[in-house]
Amino acid sequence: MWIDQSLLQTSNTARYVREADKMGYMAVQPAQKALSDTSDELLDDTLGLLHRKALTILKRIRDGALDPETGKKVGPSYAISKAAALVGRTASAIREAERDGRLAARDRTASGHRVQYTLEELDHMRGVFGTRPWRAPEDPPAIISVSNFKGGVGKSTLALHLAQHFAIRGYRVLFIDCDSQASSTMMFGYRPDVDLGEDDTLYGHFHNPELLGVRSIIRKTHFFGLDLIPANLKLYNLEYEIAGYLAQNQSFDVIDLIAQAIDTVVDDYDVVVMDPPPALGMVSMAVLQAANAMVIPAPPSVIDFASTVSFIDMARTTMKQLEQLGGRIKPAYNFVRLVGSRVDDSKSMHREILAMMRQVFGGAMLNSVLKVSAEIDNASSRMKTVYELDKPVTSHEVHNRCMRFMGDVCHEIEQDVLRTWPSRAGQFA
Repeated sequence: MWIDQSLLQTSNTARYVREADKMGYMAVQPAQKALSDTSDELLDDTLGLLHRKALTILKRIRDGALDPETGKKVGPSYAISKAAALVGRTASAIREAERDGRLAARDRTASGHRVQYTLEELDHMRGVFGTRPWRAPEDPPAIISVSNFKGGVGKSTLALHLAQHFAIRGYRVLFIDCDSQASSTMMFGYRPDVDLGEDDTLYGHFHNPELLGVRSIIRKTHFFGLDLIPANLKLYNLEYEIAGYLAQNQSFDVIDLIAQAIDTVVDDYDVVVMDPPPALGMVSMAVLQAANAMVIPAPPSVIDFASTVSFIDMARTTMKQLEQLGGRIKPAYNFVRLVGSRVDDSKSMHREILAMMRQVFGGAMLNSVLKVSAEIDNASSRMKTVYELDKPVTSHEVHNRCMRFMGDVCHEIEQDVLRTWPSRAGQFA
């Protein structure tokens, strides 16, 4: 058979080229692998260095928020006039109780001023005067989720201040950080991924049965009357484990895991505040299932408004699907409130969108709004809330304005809670 030699030559040439390429690839492959390994090591070293530097900064900020004598965070204290208002009595009544021995005599500072009152001392006063605002046995505990699946809307800021507001007013409060970013946990004085292990969070409770219940991971805080279930990055694994359980067992019972955990300790509390992740994942669904009230912070910008609308629709759809697929009872919320957050009155667009939100959401929206304030930002940079500042960081005017609008928002939500308590029905008749 005759074969065109040019084709043969071409064929041989192609084969030689392929073999040469193969030999070259085999020769280059170890070099490429070595280069890749070196790049990975450099990347690890770079990220590791950045991480170590960041931890140093966090430690410095955290240490600055601690009391130099005790090495711990210290809760707020109040002059007698403010203490009297919080306790529900007059300053004269407190002085009289101190004189007749119902309350301990008050020490004086070196300058002769009366020593201020701590939250624990306020609680003791309420016990003496019979003014503790605790719920009656027939009153349902308020289990509030502060939710939105968009970050940067003031979710954790509102959740923290709301929990502290209730504690300052004498309620028994449990704060559950369900967000693996653990921003709220950090504000209680922890470096979450350094100071806490996986068994210290909800992840440990659900992953390690030897912990024997959620009570073992509840921590007392520097805020008397406010307990904490902390979070850290390990909590993110719970997203995958819940999804894996659903896929393997075809059962939606796992969505109740947070509700069941709360149910074992809720008799000790009047209010539970939950800070879920800024995403509608498995943990957030479990939070929504556990809650009996929802507060949705929503900044008055077009993007944030659109995101909030999507969150409301997705939450509604998800709960409906759980009801249909899992044969579950849809959670009953005693109230759902939207809060205008990060509001800047100087921006005309904010004013316009806020007016539109009030028109759309009507009575579901709080009258008060959470405004942008340098006082909040400056307090956060010191790992504190505005309720923890012993003096203004900016100016007295800015501080007082911030305290006023924060107090107004929290007070409205407090009133919503009290309306759900049969023992307080007379207040709203």
